[in-house]
Amino acid sequence: MPKVSVNRNAAKLVNDLCSMADYYRVKVTKSDRGATLIDAGIKVDGGIEAGKVITEICLGGLGKAAVSSTRVGTQNFPSISVTTDYPAVSTLGSQLAGWQIKSGTFQALGSGPARALALKPKSVFEKIGYKDECDEAVLVLETDKEPPTDVFSVVAEACRVSVDKLYVILVPVTSVSGATQVAGRAVETGVFRLMNLGFDPKLIIKAWGSAPVLTVLKDSVEAMGRSNDAILYGGDVHVVVNYGDDEELEKLTQKSVSSSSKQYGQPFAETFKDAGSDFYKIDPGFFAPAVMTMENAESGRKFSAGKVNVEVLLRSLSR
Repeated sequence: MPKVSVNRNAAKLVNDLCSMADYYRVKVTKSDRGATLIDAGIKVDGGIEAGKVITEICLGGLGKAAVSSTRVGTQNFPSISVTTDYPAVSTLGSQLAGWQIKSGTFQALGSGPARALALKPKSVFEKIGYKDECDEAVLVLETDKEPPTDVFSVVAEACRVSVDKLYVILVPVTSVSGATQVAGRAVETGVFRLMNLGFDPKLIIKAWGSAPVLTVLKDSVEAMGRSNDAILYGGDVHVVVNYGDDEELEKLTQKSVSSSSKQYGQPFAETFKDAGSDFYKIDPGFFAPAVMTMENAESGRKFSAGKVNVEVLLRSLSR
């Protein structure tokens, strides 16, 4: 792929988000040392449009998001779809929530293009053969509280940028913005699952997918569960690959969906509770889209697995 900077691309989108803060219902402030903070749902309302832009920021500007609607049973919900011609870099090299940020009692998962400067985690960037070079860094934190000041210095240092060139978007899963940008990770979830199954993500030449944006809850655990259910039971992903073995590709497709996991079948909040609220006790194979279609550009054949599970989605909505 041509050399692109996910941080430079994302910074343009961040500037638009900041310049239209009232429209997007976000609040922009500065830290003591000049880092730009964008609150997208902690002390402000945020919204679907903010979530859409944050999704594109998380993709490093290498993908487009669109909002429409979908039905779950008899109920109508917003849905978000994502398309990208740079699947490995946009999802694994940027959007993946792969940076654990900690300071004292503060913890948050970091995603977005800043990861490509800090190479968090390094193993992922080795697999996709990408690293960014930019004097600006953009990080998205899934959190319901503002980080302590030292976090900005630590992040800036890891990204090799000055603190005043750091942009941090704060988006809780209990907000509409948060639920939207999580649903916007269906493609990322699918690509990550394929990589963990041993498939070379660089062989994926384009990808698209969608998931519903389910009603937001104020309880953080229930909100987290519902946002996961949107992908695990409602996410529909399509990838186009260059691959020489259709038989192996068909087998891989069957393993790449959430229903291939033994823990499939109940709302994620229940699975999380059964695991003692420990993510590490949950089968990694469960973190996959509901539906996967793999199209082989070499042979023209398509293979699909999984289904949208309306029954479990409705159970999730009734919790």
